[in-house]
Amino acid sequence: MIHLLLAIIYLSFISLGLPDALLGSAWPTIYQEFEVPVSYMGIISMVISAGTVVSSLMSDRLTLKLGTGKVTAFSVALTAAALFGFSVSSSFWMLCLWAIPYGLGAGSVDASLNNYVALHYASRHMSWLHCMWGIGASVGPYIMGYVLSGGQHWTMGYRLIGVIQVVLTAGLFLSLPLWKNRTGASEDGNPVSERKPLSLKQIIRIPGAKEIMIAFFCYCALEQTTGLWASSYLVLHKGVNSETAASFASLFFVGITIGRVLNGFLTIKMSDTQLIRMGQMIVLVGIAALLLPMGEIVSLAGLLLVGLGCAPIYPCVIHSTPAHFGAERSQAVIGVQMASAYVGNCVMPPVFGLIANHISITLLPIYLLAILLLMVFSHEKMLKAVKLKE
Repeated sequence: MIHLLLAIIYLSFISLGLPDALLGSAWPTIYQEFEVPVSYMGIISMVISAGTVVSSLMSDRLTLKLGTGKVTAFSVALTAAALFGFSVSSSFWMLCLWAIPYGLGAGSVDASLNNYVALHYASRHMSWLHCMWGIGASVGPYIMGYVLSGGQHWTMGYRLIGVIQVVLTAGLFLSLPLWKNRTGASEDGNPVSERKPLSLKQIIRIPGAKEIMIAFFCYCALEQTTGLWASSYLVLHKGVNSETAASFASLFFVGITIGRVLNGFLTIKMSDTQLIRMGQMIVLVGIAALLLPMGEIVSLAGLLLVGLGCAPIYPCVIHSTPAHFGAERSQAVIGVQMASAYVGNCVMPPVFGLIANHISITLLPIYLLAILLLMVFSHEKMLKAVKLKE
């Protein structure tokens, strides 16, 4: 039964990734059809991000009331409904409207599932589960590309992914008995009657909580900024041709995927904190390779190293949350971590866009370095706060 539930969780993480890159792959067709500026994709993205922030902050209350199984099932159902909504949209405002339930569903399931895995499974599963997300995020655009190249409308791509989500929703509802805690207590190990949801003010007052929120904000800001701006940096500063840059910019994501596979095995011998520090050091080396004037090959290797370094940070920070903050508070803390992550994703890449536009795109490695140093400082400060508390 335990292995069956783990298999369902793996499928759920693939499902989480499936819709994430759909909008980007379909947008070149959508914006022309709806006759809106190409930049309007950012509006839809921000609506989705706002929904994920709200639902992440509500995850502790929802999980306490319903349990992870029901939160996951209802959230995937909400996401499926939103995808079908996208598939029947005939105007830009309808896409914005359906982006609301999509964001709300994605944030809830992300925070709840991550906490459940952190509480009940070894660190290696957290790394491998986030590899599954990467598989889903890769397959989604492939499905949309297949639909478009076959001469069908972009809405069919959303409809197909929506069908997959409906099938997963049915499986999740059928699997609800498997989610019950084996000890008969609540999912964090305490009697249900003793659990109370924490307010945002209460969470922030927990020693180390502010620091881990900043660290997670920085990590996701670094990952998203690199992913969005690496290709432009290679072309405009390093002199790499556009075709090569577009191809090799994917090295960053390849590095993350391969790194998380390897990280799953490294967790057997190393702690979460050791792996986070190792990842930060590798990111530093990668940024240095991007910064130094040492040719195209070194720059491309630097991009791969930044991806490899990012690989262990996200899953290990989440997995270590119960150990640092206590199982009874882990859902609340992971909720605010995820909210911080979405804010970092939403805010920091556009900030660099302004820097690139008004100053120079050559500042990308310096920008990434500043984010990395703040991440390291905040994470180390969190570790000291937790140690003092203990």
